[in-house]
Amino acid sequence: MSSSFSDTNLEMEAYQISLLQQANPSQKLRLLAELNAIARMLALIGLRSLYNQESEAKIRRRLADLLQGEELARKVYADLDEVG
Repeated sequence: MSSSFSDTNLEMEAYQISLLQQANPSQKLRLLAELNAIARMLALIGLRSLYNQESEAKIRRRLADLLQGEELARKVYADLDEVG
């Protein structure tokens, strides 16, 4: 079996896969929610480092651009130029 991830030991990867296969749907959903929260947090950290002079509201609006696309984010939230 070849590894899907070059930085993961083959035995550990097989173990991780077996754990995911044994997990029930609610456990998988909880794991997915946790991964989503981590991805959002990392995106915010990246945006804060790129736009460190901007307000938190503007940074969160930029996150909406990333997650929803600029056009939808503009429709749902204020235009980026209007955000404090």
